[in-house]
Amino acid sequence: MILTMRIEKITQSKQPQVVFLCFDDETKLRVRASVVMDYCLYPGMELDEAQLADLTAGAKKASARARAVRMISAAATTEAALERKLVQKGEAAADARQAVQWLKDLHLLDDVQVARQLAEAAARKGYGPARLRQILYEKQVPRQYWDEALALLPDMSGALDAFLQKRFAGCQPDRKERDRAAQALLRRGHRWDDVRAALDRYCASCGEQLEENEDYEL
Repeated sequence: MILTMRIEKITQSKQPQVVFLCFDDETKLRVRASVVMDYCLYPGMELDEAQLADLTAGAKKASARARAVRMISAAATTEAALERKLVQKGEAAADARQAVQWLKDLHLLDDVQVARQLAEAAARKGYGPARLRQILYEKQVPRQYWDEALALLPDMSGALDAFLQKRFAGCQPDRKERDRAAQALLRRGHRWDDVRAALDRYCASCGEQLEENEDYEL
């Protein structure tokens, strides 16, 4: 005997584009409105076990896709990070992988482009290469794209000079002040050689020459 379930009614949820399928056994299935159209669902329609299983799987797949679109719309996201976030939000691993592949097929998900966007954002914030590497790691950008992203960072000499000018306001800093400025720039991911060169330039503009072997408390 084949068991069937009948859709008694379809009601709108509080969320746009989401509805509830209300069945004759008083159970409900939450689905995207697009699923109703895809499966040509209507009140009074009867579904057997196989059809219901297919509908449930389709609803989960549509949910993962919709969530994935919202996530990439909010922020630049890599394939690995998106899949991880989808699973963390409760999507099945298989549905998360399928949603990622679907976006890739539509050319809406591109790790190379994400790496470039992160590099451009890091440059605008005045970050150096070490900080960008940390960001690329945290965002789960594949390592084969790191070199290209790092190459997009411009020469930061001007940014370092501007930072020191703003910090010291044209005054000659003492040793502790130079140490704190160096630490701040290193936290931003700049190379020590570049930081030291910027300090040399600033101090020279104030008429002071740093000793070549001067140490800093870093």
